[in-house]
Amino acid sequence: CYQGKKIDTRMQISALLRETLEKTKEYLAKKEAGKDVAYDQKLEAMIPVVKRELPLKCHAHRADDILTAIRIAKEENIKITLDHVTDARCILPQIKESGFPCICGPALTHKSKFELANMSFETPNELYKAGILFSIITDSPVIPQQYLSLSAALAAKAGLPEHEAIKAITINPAKILGLDNRVGSIKVGKDADFVICTKNILDTQNEIQSVYVDGKKAA
Repeated sequence: CYQGKKIDTRMQISALLRETLEKTKEYLAKKEAGKDVAYDQKLEAMIPVVKRELPLKCHAHRADDILTAIRIAKEENIKITLDHVTDARCILPQIKESGFPCICGPALTHKSKFELANMSFETPNELYKAGILFSIITDSPVIPQQYLSLSAALAAKAGLPEHEAIKAITINPAKILGLDNRVGSIKVGKDADFVICTKNILDTQNEIQSVYVDGKKAA
C-alpha cells in the first residue's frame, strides 16, 4: 500500500504514524478552539483514536513491529489492538505489561512471507497462559470466515483449552471491540444472536442446525 509513496523502511512507517497522530491532535485542538480549519477527511477519521474513543488497529507480525506499536501507543496515549501478532511468543511479558489485546491469526495459511516464519497454532495457548486478552481470526477474505471455528479447533489441538478456544471466537472478540454488553455470550439483556449446532462448535463434523438473530429464528 506504500508503493510509489517513497516509504521503504519500518522507521518511515513509524514516523508517518507519529506525524499523523500529531497532526490529528493539532487539527482537533483548532476545531475545539473554534478556529477556521479546512476539513480533512483522514484526520477526522483519526479523531476518535486520539480521543481514546476507538482503538487504532495495529497490524504487526514481527516482534520488533509489535514493540514499536506498543511504544508509540504509550507515547501518544492512545488505545490499540495488536493484530496478527505472529511473533507474540517472543515478547509475551512486554505484551502483557502493555495491557493491549491481541487479535491472533490467521494461521490457516501458507508462510507466504518472512514475517510469517513463526506462525503457529500454539500462539493462542501462549497468550492464554500469559493472561493476555486475545481472539482468533481468519483475516477474511485471506481465509474464508467459515473456517473460524476450524481455526479455533486447531488452536485447541495445539494446546489451548477447549473452553478458551470457544471464548476466543465469541466473548473475547466482543470484549476487544467493546461490544460485550451486547454480543459474545448468552445473557439476559444481550442481543440473543446465536446458533444451535448438532455437535461441539469445534468438532469438524458439527453442523449448524438453526440460527437466531435478536432471539428470533432466522434460518
